[in-house]
Amino acid sequence: MGGRISKSKRTKFAQIKEFNHKKMLNNSLVLGIDLGTSGVRIAIINANKKILFTSSKIYSKGLEISEDWINSLKTLIQEIPKGLKEKLVSCSVDGTSGTLLACKRDGEPLGKALPYFLSFSEYKYEIEKLFTKECAGSSISGSVGRALRLIALYGNEIILRHQADWISGWLINNWEYGEEGNNIRMGWDISNSSWPENFQNLKWLKCLPKIIPSGQIMGNLCNKKANELSLPKNLQVIAGTTDSNAGVLATFPNKNDGITILGSTIVIKKFVNKPLEGKGISNHKLLGNWLCGGASNTGAAILLDFFNLEYIEELSKQINPNKSSGLNLLPVSSRGERFPIDDPNLQPKLEPRPVSDSLYLHALFEGLAKIEARGWQKLNKLGADLPQQIITIGGGAKNITWKKIREREIGIPIKICNRPPAAGVASIALQGLL
Repeated sequence: MGGRISKSKRTKFAQIKEFNHKKMLNNSLVLGIDLGTSGVRIAIINANKKILFTSSKIYSKGLEISEDWINSLKTLIQEIPKGLKEKLVSCSVDGTSGTLLACKRDGEPLGKALPYFLSFSEYKYEIEKLFTKECAGSSISGSVGRALRLIALYGNEIILRHQADWISGWLINNWEYGEEGNNIRMGWDISNSSWPENFQNLKWLKCLPKIIPSGQIMGNLCNKKANELSLPKNLQVIAGTTDSNAGVLATFPNKNDGITILGSTIVIKKFVNKPLEGKGISNHKLLGNWLCGGASNTGAAILLDFFNLEYIEELSKQINPNKSSGLNLLPVSSRGERFPIDDPNLQPKLEPRPVSDSLYLHALFEGLAKIEARGWQKLNKLGADLPQQIITIGGGAKNITWKKIREREIGIPIKICNRPPAAGVASIALQGLL
């Protein structure tokens, strides 16, 4: 006859179960997918967040082409060694915050996406009427203006999805959901877990996604994609975050650190005790903590308007970073800025251009460093402590001359981190192992 299992045996069974679970975790891997301004990068990490594989691909046609996002991602996934693919249990996606795509209910794109850096000042009055307080969504550079443009083009029977949400939907063949961080610039209020009150009267409210928190399971990889990409059929897709937030997670920051992402644009972020309010300011809830920041429209991309990478490296060696260039440039790529100044009509100041290319690069570095410095001052004015150290990632972080100029202009020590944002968003996919 059967009887009760003794306490010692129950303890032993629990220990065996825990051991087997840990063994499974140790053998399991997760995939991070990072969709940036210029291309896609993927990273595979283990339970200890060690990077085992990473690869990247530049868009062949540009950020506006959703087909390019898919083709780039397919190419990268095909390159993953079979032995790593078989151990994948979950994945997460990040994308450029604000890049918006109109599509049919089945996810089929309608034309090109509108990139995050496009703003439509003709909708300024309509945007202002929707918001009772300043936030990332109330800015003219937020997603609402792009949404209004797409609705004007395609009507209000469409759905509107940001880049990461659309790719996540493509993976699970369900475009119902949107991750909260990727929809802040559309007006989603993370503090109250709701759209603004005035949104309830919108004729196009049904175009917006059902919002879920970062780290929540969106669904399993659909069978068609699993077969097409040779990925496990039970692969979980976990709601990710924005590309800049993924960059932050990749640095493993502490509370006193600030993070600057020097990619095509300059993005600054810092963990804070409570959300900050202001135009162009974003507040994200990430792994249980508030992450505040802002993103400029300008960054390393403007340097490539004048010089190629090899020449920038050569010219940087000719610059004395401890001295001023004597020039005062405002290196914004085109009219309009979103942070630290929210002004859709702000004009670039790229002249006078000296005969010396190294002097001009020196001045561009200084101009970008001053924009970053004003960003930290803006966050401080709104209530965030100034960081004791700035951790920098992104392509621009590798330039030591620029780093020294930034330290001079900002007055805060800077540390370089080489971990890619794809590894940061992969750490969110670790939720699938829990």
